[in-house]
Amino acid sequence: MSSPAVRQRGQKEKKAAASTSTPLKTDGDLNGILKDTKLPEVVTSGWDYKLALGVITLLAFITRFWGIGHPNEVVFDEVHFGKFASYYLQRTYFFDVHPPFGKLLFALMGWFVGYDGHFHFDNIGDSYITNKVPYVAFRAMPALLGSLTVPTVFLIMWESGYTLPAAVVAAGLVLFDNAHIGQTRLILLDATLVFAMSLSVLCYIRFFKMRHEPFSQKWWKWLLLTGVAMSCVISTKYVGVFTFFTVGCAVAIDLWGLLDINRKGGALTLPEFAKHFFARLTGLILVPFLIYLFWFQVHFAILSRSGPGDEFMTPAFQETLSDNMMSAQSTGIEYYDSISIRHKETKTYLHSHADRYPLRYDDGRVSSQGQQVTGYPFNDTNNYWQIVPNSVIDLSDTKPGLTVQSGDFVKLRHLVTDSYLLSHDVASPYYPTNQEFTTVGLEEANGDRYNDTLFEIKIENAKGGQQLKSFSGHFKLIHAPTRVAMWTHTTPLPDWAYKQAEINGNKNIQQSSNVWYVDEIPSIPVDSPRLIKEVKKIKHVPFLLKYIELQRAIFYHNNALTSSHPYASQPIQWPFLLRGVSFWTQNDTRQQIYFLGNPIGWWIVSSLLAVFAGIIGADQLSQRRGIDSLDERTRSRLYNSTGFFFLCWAAHYIPFFIMGRQLFLHHYLPAHLASALVTGALLEFVFNLDPIGLDENFLQQTQNKTPSKNKDRGGKRVVVPAKERMSGQSMLALWAASGVVMAIAIGGWWYFLPLTYGKPGLSAEQVVARKWLGYDLHFAK
Repeated sequence: MSSPAVRQRGQKEKKAAASTSTPLKTDGDLNGILKDTKLPEVVTSGWDYKLALGVITLLAFITRFWGIGHPNEVVFDEVHFGKFASYYLQRTYFFDVHPPFGKLLFALMGWFVGYDGHFHFDNIGDSYITNKVPYVAFRAMPALLGSLTVPTVFLIMWESGYTLPAAVVAAGLVLFDNAHIGQTRLILLDATLVFAMSLSVLCYIRFFKMRHEPFSQKWWKWLLLTGVAMSCVISTKYVGVFTFFTVGCAVAIDLWGLLDINRKGGALTLPEFAKHFFARLTGLILVPFLIYLFWFQVHFAILSRSGPGDEFMTPAFQETLSDNMMSAQSTGIEYYDSISIRHKETKTYLHSHADRYPLRYDDGRVSSQGQQVTGYPFNDTNNYWQIVPNSVIDLSDTKPGLTVQSGDFVKLRHLVTDSYLLSHDVASPYYPTNQEFTTVGLEEANGDRYNDTLFEIKIENAKGGQQLKSFSGHFKLIHAPTRVAMWTHTTPLPDWAYKQAEINGNKNIQQSSNVWYVDEIPSIPVDSPRLIKEVKKIKHVPFLLKYIELQRAIFYHNNALTSSHPYASQPIQWPFLLRGVSFWTQNDTRQQIYFLGNPIGWWIVSSLLAVFAGIIGADQLSQRRGIDSLDERTRSRLYNSTGFFFLCWAAHYIPFFIMGRQLFLHHYLPAHLASALVTGALLEFVFNLDPIGLDENFLQQTQNKTPSKNKDRGGKRVVVPAKERMSGQSMLALWAASGVVMAIAIGGWWYFLPLTYGKPGLSAEQVVARKWLGYDLHFAK
């Protein structure tokens, strides 16, 4: 097959002789559709595409559903998402860092099969059979969506006008990928995410192909379907925003073209452009956002009972849940009560003991050598503090019955050591920028250090004069003179503090981890009327307030996922498949599930991503030197269609480099799907096939309406068989290359199949043979 002629710009005679037929000019579209032409839209009808689509779909269902009942035990993160489905079915409130849509699908499947949610998926390896859990039904949901993802990839290529071998390669690389298969056979969210992402791309391409019929019924249909699909992406995981960015870039380029007063289709008036703009704004932003909110409304409506997620929410939110123990057992705090104070996030108690801070810390800084104030994880008498009014000097002069309210300035007396809590301008043991907490005796507390012992009670979201209550009264303890908030964290102090938690003064008083609550009031007599509880009515909080509160908690805890994990990986490792994740092992049978992509397939697509970047760079360089190495139609196809797929890959991959949270290989799956699209498109380009396949004879046929076996059908659509579309071009080399790529990919899939399906078991020698890049595979004992 001959390569395209290299043409020097400005030499018309060379341009005219470059080919026997004048190439058609195309606009900057994603699909290579003719611009501003009266010709009918050309699509492939073809039986060969439909046959290939049917075969690929069948194979997708076989590879995803085969042996889906193995293992009959809880595997990896099924402990989370299976548990969440059970909580939905029991209507028990829980907290998770992901939006609700994907989890609601699992609950829907459980409801379909009559499951009551009695099993809570507590441990990896727990038996589904013994606990009578319809786990196959749960796993069938992601398997179904994973199966449908493969034909969706094929349809993306078909709708984009690519040849059959290119479409087969793109879909086949996803079809026979071990990572996509492994992630869709378990109770996990990624199958929903990847399917919705691919569906968004497909719907947008269909919408874009209707651009010459703006505001028609089909135009609106595909615009709205694009928005619905994108809403499902972001309603499953927040990384779905990358799909919005991908489509958003394409929409921005499209709108920029519509704004051009010199566009060949005719200039749009500003009102006409505004109509286009607001239609896309409605279909691609407003509608998805409303659907996204709808799933949270369903989430709140179902989860009406108190549960393990209560502690992540404010007391006002918890009062909207039935059976909430924190709200039901809360007791008003009065002055002179003895209380234990607990940190909301770490659950450590405010604690003190007679030991002193060392004179110098390990880094050479000097302490106050005051009495240690620490965080202690267990209930102890050293956790008891008496709450005293700020004006009281003589404790014998007490007036019982006065309530502690938000905004009050108080003192905290440590009962065991008879000393008062204090903070001052001395650096804490671990945080030089934070203040040390210590205690001082009564004489100092009422003398020179009086102001340093004053603390403000600041109840979260308090109304004026609100009383502090145990359990439900979440508050910050603000040091009056220096305005720092009492805070603790998880790093233990050295042996001199018995490895207890550090308590210090945080200058960032708005930080949500500054919150504490009263856990116990040991000084209340058992017959006190304060302990008589009234039956509390469930309160109502507006949906938007609940949604905003949950969003804050989700984003905070998502960003807090920074701890190390043995199978975490870095984004730079993903395209080269440098490591995987151990999902499940069984020593007796030597079986294991190890989450890993098809190494050969991943290396092929990663290599062609680099090839695409190189081709674009070389073309840009040649144009700077006045050389046209590509004809206009091929360049438009390469930049706008293949370039769109490349943008999709980059948008779903590069942002992970700036994330500080835990990352795993499965985060690359959407980007891998996009790289498979690039591979199929680039394979066609390398073998120099006409991207649209319309030769001069065929154009003359359609213009002159010359009778042929493919009629115009009213000037709307012409069905063109593949042979006629590729008129005169041999596809033998493309088919051969595609066959080689698929044969190699299928071989890699088959070789790593035991690690994907969890059977058959592998001997130590067989495991070693699959440690190509030092994968941390499990060796059965």
